[in-house]
Amino acid sequence: MQKKLVVSSSPFLRNTAVSTSGIMLDVIIALLPTALAAVWFFGLPALSLIIVSVFFAVLSELVYQRLTHQKSTISDLSAVVTGLLLAFNIPANAPWWIAAIGSILAIILVKQIFGGLGQNFVNPALAARTILMLSWTGLMAATAIPNGGQLFGLGEVLTDAVAGATPLSSSSGYSVWQLFVGNVPGMLGETCKLTLLLGGIYLIVRRVIDWRVPVSFLVTAFVLFYLQYGVVYSADSGSQNVLYQLLSGGLILGAFFMATDYVTCPVSKWGRVIMGIGCALILFVIRVYNNGYPEGCSFGILFMNVLTPLIDKWTAPKSFGSVKREKVKKGGAEA
Repeated sequence: MQKKLVVSSSPFLRNTAVSTSGIMLDVIIALLPTALAAVWFFGLPALSLIIVSVFFAVLSELVYQRLTHQKSTISDLSAVVTGLLLAFNIPANAPWWIAAIGSILAIILVKQIFGGLGQNFVNPALAARTILMLSWTGLMAATAIPNGGQLFGLGEVLTDAVAGATPLSSSSGYSVWQLFVGNVPGMLGETCKLTLLLGGIYLIVRRVIDWRVPVSFLVTAFVLFYLQYGVVYSADSGSQNVLYQLLSGGLILGAFFMATDYVTCPVSKWGRVIMGIGCALILFVIRVYNNGYPEGCSFGILFMNVLTPLIDKWTAPKSFGSVKREKVKKGGAEA
């Protein structure tokens, strides 16, 4: 009998060589370049937020499991991944306690209370980010101005200019190259698209994530924004072109690292395609038709997380060897 477990629809196979800690380690490796890019552009504040977020995520899981007399699972590294992803959804000039509270909410409220790893119905980091955004809008909306190399004394330390317009703001005027390399204000993990793409490709090559989710997400977003603006790229169009929209905000971070979460993502192949399409559609509607909130990636992914059980029901393949049930009428009654 084969012993290989595949995270997909039935039939299931088990592979003892694949472990949760191994998968999470791959995700951490994929996230490290973006973490380093955030530290490069935003300096010590970014490094502090990342450390605080990861520390409180691991500590929260350890304390909760001790208090509830559960077996400790911090060695599976899932709490580290949650802490990293939460830090990536916080601006560099946010106070340290924002990261601490966010990690506690993500681990205890969203993950552990529902049963721990594999039982949460929405992405913990995104749920915590949304709570933080609704509770401390001003602190979460503030975005530090990047200044590459200041941590190593290679950049000028900015003291008076601490915040600037995000790329999706109507007052922004950033180039596509600035968006691509990350030299723009924004959340820590939303800036450098180069490192995000490299990390995402690494996970696909390692078969940690299914390519269907990010590809359907990005392709759908491309088509929708092209239908809206009719321009793939033009320097004169400002933010109203496809390439600018794809490289702005949390779209790429969400497509590769959030929407692909094993627990909150559909297990069937077509279900994952639907997941990507749905996330892109909601993001598009919020960005284009909601002037008060220019970003919509978090809400799109969270909404599709809630729909995941229904999507799985719609797209579940037939059981191997099953025969379609037929209705047989006898004497006007169904048998």
